[in-house]
Amino acid sequence: MSATRYLPILPLMAVFAYISLVGLVYLSQRAILYPGASATPAPEHARWGETIRVKTPDGETLQGLYGQEDPGKPCVLLFFGNGDRVDNYEFLAQALAARGIGLLAISYRGYPGSTGSPSEKGLLTDGIAAFDWLSARSRSEIVVLGRSLGTGVAVNTAGKRPAVGVILVSPYLSVLSVAQTHYPFFPVTLLIKDPFRSDLKITSVRQPKLFIHGRHDESIPLSSGQALYRIAPEPKQLLVYDGAGHNDILNDSMVGDVIRFVEALNGSAS
Repeated sequence: MSATRYLPILPLMAVFAYISLVGLVYLSQRAILYPGASATPAPEHARWGETIRVKTPDGETLQGLYGQEDPGKPCVLLFFGNGDRVDNYEFLAQALAARGIGLLAISYRGYPGSTGSPSEKGLLTDGIAAFDWLSARSRSEIVVLGRSLGTGVAVNTAGKRPAVGVILVSPYLSVLSVAQTHYPFFPVTLLIKDPFRSDLKITSVRQPKLFIHGRHDESIPLSSGQALYRIAPEPKQLLVYDGAGHNDILNDSMVGDVIRFVEALNGSAS
């Protein structure tokens, strides 16, 4: 039987394979976007700070770690990246504590220790709930810090709550735009459930802002962070780490820059 008889079928097979792949990406996108939701909780002895729980308005319970600030000192509210978890920030908690600065890190819904399932709407709700919990617990000024995926939560929170400053580490214009960069052959605009449009929200963030990005970031390109920086209102500052990528940006230089920014806001830089 001649192979040429199958030639008209090949384009149909290619279309079917493409549609199947698109469907698979659509159905699995939240597993891709929130890989940390499947992580196992850390052992208790590896944790820093006080374990706290935050109730959200829609009935979820979030677990967090809280290292309390000294009287008159600010507290940093941390929203981490999509594959991260709160116990990984002991290095930051200790560095801040040495200066009397507090740290609250919240585990998003669906992440280890917290109830529910992650989604953009859910994480943005978590961010507001965490800010309100900290505001009620402490009279200190609150600085919002977001890393990677958490920058979208930080931008939304700072636009709706009276944070005194905002730190965005490896920020993006939107998750939609980053997905378009990584998946150029898919109709991402039609498929994405959680676009995290920081570009539409950053203009509401009038507080002082510190942007930090690695020049060699392959997960969230520097160009995406720079694009968000350009449309952000003043006051703002951008630091680009020439030797850093995405996962190695959490270094001593970043911690030092974070502390200097926070202390300058608090009027206690030394």
